[in-house]
Amino acid sequence: MVRVTYGAPRHQKKARLFKQARGYRGGRSKLWRTVREALLRSWAYSYRDRRQKKRHFRRLWITRINAAARMRNLTYSQLIDGLKKAEVQLNRKQLSELAIHDPAAFDALVEEARSARG
Repeated sequence: MVRVTYGAPRHQKKARLFKQARGYRGGRSKLWRTVREALLRSWAYSYRDRRQKKRHFRRLWITRINAAARMRNLTYSQLIDGLKKAEVQLNRKQLSELAIHDPAAFDALVEEARSARG
């Protein structure tokens, strides 16, 4: 009977995880149990934040559009309502970019939204 050990696979697994934890502060990159804990948490946060990132960007775009619309005496909701009625199909990211980089085009969109609302 031969005794089975997990020496090499265990070492490879630990080496892989220690490599992932490089750059973490203190024991979070040097102590096996702490490394495992830190990585489990970081994976959970990464998973969560990949979804939250989409929400955060949408909020940012809406804030920018609202600010630009209010400078032209229109609220965000009035602008979006007018663009929908005018059948302008631009997403919020595109509207936000226009508001920042091409104010003239954004002005034209605002006028279109105004006229469509009646």
